[in-house]
Amino acid sequence: MEYNTTRNFLIMREYGRHIQKMVEYLLTIEDKEERQRNAYAVIELMGFLNPHLKNVEDFRHKLWDHLFLISDFTLDVESPYPIPTRETLKARPERLRYPKKYPKYNHLGKNIEVVIDKALKEENPEKKQGFANAVAYYMKLTYSNWHKELVHDDNIQSELSSITNGELEFNNRPFVKHRTDDREEYGKRTSGSNYRKGYGGRSNSGGGRDNRGGSNNRGGGRDNRGGNDNRSGNRNYKKRY
Repeated sequence: MEYNTTRNFLIMREYGRHIQKMVEYLLTIEDKEERQRNAYAVIELMGFLNPHLKNVEDFRHKLWDHLFLISDFTLDVESPYPIPTRETLKARPERLRYPKKYPKYNHLGKNIEVVIDKALKEENPEKKQGFANAVAYYMKLTYSNWHKELVHDDNIQSELSSITNGELEFNNRPFVKHRTDDREEYGKRTSGSNYRKGYGGRSNSGGGRDNRGGSNNRGGGRDNRGGNDNRSGNRNYKKRY
């Protein structure tokens, strides 16, 4: 009986011990055509055991690379893809350079400078004015996000003029709703006659909670209570709770 302690190291555990034994058997085949035919059979079996690789782009290329990796790069077969080597596997990739940008105005960022440079190079006056309006809106938006109070349009215009040396001026009033500004919502709640529409107009002509002491102007309704409500003088009236 063969124990795991006496077996060699399992190179790729996701394929299991049987695939590694098949690859080791391929190394012992002397006939090149037979070895090539068995290599294709092992590739098909590897793809069957790992169906998730079919969702990976060029999954057959990956299977062939794994086959050579399991054989420790000693398998002599023809591959439809470039044969990997031990040097390419252990080669370290080049270090990626981190893009370093130093914006002149940190509170606005680097992208707004790119937009301003493009706006200054624009020759069409309509497009140039559209760039200026978009830049003004973005500047006001950044101020609204980072400050606790709203910034006035004159401050935006003065800063935009200082950045562009007076070449860009916006002709709109960019509206940016601040997170603490609820004036518009308050106006919608209190304006018009639709405020608390379901309750109707309440008069202070005496009475209890629903002002039933005065004249009750409930036109029609389910119980036809139109006219004056004289419940206070009716002795047979039973109070409902």
